[in-house]
Amino acid sequence: MRHTISVLVENKFGVLTRVAGLFSGRGYNIDTLNVAPTQDPSVSRMTVVTRGDDATLEQIVKQLNKLVDVLKVIDFRDGEYIDRELVLVKVGVDSKSRAEVMQITDIFRAKIVDVQPKSLTIEITGNESKIEKFLTLMQTFGVLDLTRTGKVALPRK
Repeated sequence: MRHTISVLVENKFGVLTRVAGLFSGRGYNIDTLNVAPTQDPSVSRMTVVTRGDDATLEQIVKQLNKLVDVLKVIDFRDGEYIDRELVLVKVGVDSKSRAEVMQITDIFRAKIVDVQPKSLTIEITGNESKIEKFLTLMQTFGVLDLTRTGKVALPRK
């Protein structure tokens, strides 16, 4: 089962290494990791997506709370939250398929950020389901390159 965890940490040298070390040292995998400063420049938010059962997640949260530079851990399974991901995808096109790719891009409210003779680079943001559906449609045209930010999330309340 996938879990999203938000970790507020002091924005200091080595904090990311300690958090990542906690996961690797205990054999937990990180599916996605996103780190950036918050409105307070001395605090950063780490959004971690990991897999495991409820007992594994409880253990991860307990261990994170023990780290010195960790200020707060939020397990998003306990409440409502908003999440988004940003993807840049380069899709192969020719004169026949270009219009169809552009139409699908519009339907998904994505944005074409680069146009080349044989490719389009598209920026899309949304939840994981929207992203996956879009990428599935793009596979038929040929995905030449792709990069993803990983999930970012905030609680609703």
